[in-house]
Amino acid sequence: MAFDIEMIKKVYENMPGRVDKAREIVGRPLTLTEKILYNHLWDGNPTKAFGRGVDYVDFAPDRVACQDATAQMALLQFMHAGKAKVAVPTTVHCDHLIQAKIDAATDLARAKTQSNEVFDFLSSVSNKYGIGFWKPGAGIIHQVVLENYAFPGGMMIGTDSHTVNAGGLGMVAIGVGGADAVDVMSGMAWELKFPKLIGVKLTGKLSGWTAPKDVILKVAGILTVKGGTGAIVEYFGEGATAMSCTGKGTICNMGAEIGATTSTFGYDDSMSRYLRSTNRADVADAADKVASYLTGDPEVYADPHEYFDQVIEINLSTLEPHLNGPFTPDLATPISKMKEEAIKNNWPLQIQVGLIGSCTNSSYEDISRAASLARQVADKNLKTKAQFTITPGSEVVRSTIERDGFIDTFHKIGATVFANACGPCIGMWDREGAEKEERNTIVHSFNRNFSKRADGNPNTLAFVGSPELVTALAIAGDLGFNPLTDKLINEDGEEVMLEIPTGDELPSKGFYAEDPGFQAPAADGSGVEVVVNPASERLQLLAPFNAWDGKNITGAKLLIKAFGKCTTDHISMAGPWLRFRGHLDNISNNMLIGAVNAFNQKTNSVKNQLTGEYDAVPAVARSYKAAGVPSIVVGDHNYGEGSSREHAAMEPRFLGVKAVLVKSFARIHETNLKKQGLLGLTFANEADYDKIQENDTINFLDLTEFAPGKPLTLEFVHADGTKDVILANHTYNEGQIGWFVAGSALNLIAAGKA
Repeated sequence: MAFDIEMIKKVYENMPGRVDKAREIVGRPLTLTEKILYNHLWDGNPTKAFGRGVDYVDFAPDRVACQDATAQMALLQFMHAGKAKVAVPTTVHCDHLIQAKIDAATDLARAKTQSNEVFDFLSSVSNKYGIGFWKPGAGIIHQVVLENYAFPGGMMIGTDSHTVNAGGLGMVAIGVGGADAVDVMSGMAWELKFPKLIGVKLTGKLSGWTAPKDVILKVAGILTVKGGTGAIVEYFGEGATAMSCTGKGTICNMGAEIGATTSTFGYDDSMSRYLRSTNRADVADAADKVASYLTGDPEVYADPHEYFDQVIEINLSTLEPHLNGPFTPDLATPISKMKEEAIKNNWPLQIQVGLIGSCTNSSYEDISRAASLARQVADKNLKTKAQFTITPGSEVVRSTIERDGFIDTFHKIGATVFANACGPCIGMWDREGAEKEERNTIVHSFNRNFSKRADGNPNTLAFVGSPELVTALAIAGDLGFNPLTDKLINEDGEEVMLEIPTGDELPSKGFYAEDPGFQAPAADGSGVEVVVNPASERLQLLAPFNAWDGKNITGAKLLIKAFGKCTTDHISMAGPWLRFRGHLDNISNNMLIGAVNAFNQKTNSVKNQLTGEYDAVPAVARSYKAAGVPSIVVGDHNYGEGSSREHAAMEPRFLGVKAVLVKSFARIHETNLKKQGLLGLTFANEADYDKIQENDTINFLDLTEFAPGKPLTLEFVHADGTKDVILANHTYNEGQIGWFVAGSALNLIAAGKA
């Protein structure tokens, strides 16, 4: 039986009546996205039609999921909420704190020793508050959610940007910051601006070397890293229904890389097969009874331009395998053009490492197709030219592929199997020689490839591809190799071609795991004690942020004017810093150390206006804070792109930053700033970015009149006494202004006023 089956049945029980009412109110057929959203309104039955990209709406998500790096701060905040138990089904997954270095067993044992304090904290908090706990080694949050909790037509939020993976099972699953999760865990409504809708029509059918990963790599090339901002992407068409459920998950997973709120697919036979294969026949049976409500109305898919804000059409029969990168996941190159592009851009052709797995691509189908290529190494007397690693997504997948001989196949070509954890995908890879910062090329089936993302080396060029393409490229050791047309020279000097990869959608013997790694919470957690050592360097109880004093902010100093791409990796790095995710003071020492200073083109080097000296960004921020001087951050387009980590908002708040003024925001980061009581502002005139000078002092002229829809006026006083008055837009509504006034959204919850 599935987890929370009664909750799922209740969602389906409500769905026909609410969707029919919404269709009547809206006055037209509905997309799947609209059906799910209208079925999850906080107030229950729909009473009005909402404007896309205009109206803020309160929703009631069905469940919450947290990974261990973000769960620490989320649960530290939840402890302030004064609740005895979470209000909706919630889980915690230990996947981010396991560093890949040697092999699965060794790395997992080391992580349990090094992060024992954090794991014990998360286990005890989960036990106390009724939260399901997945132990270290159980798997990556999104794979575990897909295997156990995701269900068609559901709505969930998760404290990780790739929560969107659950769209592969027909959910609206959205990545959020921990403060949003605390709202829902506390029994409150969750607010979201009603999204715009992008429809992607998939015609034809995947075949040969082309994989589901290539669909999203193609879409990323079309929409870019910010083209999906404020929108939900809905996939449909014959190509969608012909694809596996886990393939759909891969596509939805990487929707985070186009800035989309989430992505989803309509319920079909592939989802039913996957549910039944993962011991959730009860969910499939329940979904079958309301199947027409778990996909878009036929009229929508017949004439999508009438119902979506934007429509993209992709013919899967002619889609070519792609590699995206380096340094950004939207630089899309068909494999037939890669050699030409690599030579033109001077990208190193020799591949040092090929890595497959991760939450994006570690399904049974993915691994079996990669294994079919690995078997050809021996069959064709080849030798793998690059290092090769596999990161299984869960203990269920790992145990199953071990039983079915795939791990043995990989070992025979010299591959390393890492722990069931995020590992290299999030910078938790202790790669030998990375500290030398040599220019090199790697290929992987992960989702992101920002500078320093995998191994901390800014000169590692990472390219994203499907597991089968990555495997073929690792065998060849050549970025310019096209397995569709090119031959390899085997150990006997003969020319051979790799045969098209093959694999099974689902294991014929079913999935298997002796111990999946789940710990159920205590029925009554009132007697469970949660202890945090005051001297800990890993965990720190939170103190509330101060409320606004009701006055204009004056005398603020420019902390940094960030130049170009500034993702959450630049604002609050992962990798080695993950160990401090539960200690706000310590992790604040990484604040903006990866951002490029527009005035000297250096990272982690900004001018301290109090001393005239250049210093690390956190050090300068602490200097201003100690002197009682507020500061602001200025940034470029899509500021805060990437992971959902709210530390990127909490650290500036903790170190005295009052406002972040940018050309545009990534959705999750803008919300995180609001939740923590910061001012997230955008230039009314983007050209004003160029007016900001290094020695500027900033005064807010009308913050005392802060109101929805009313821009704020900022005065930038330059070192020579001249001034520029700049207009700054914002998207705060009345409730969000309340967060600012109170000092944070959590302050309102704790006071019982939210």
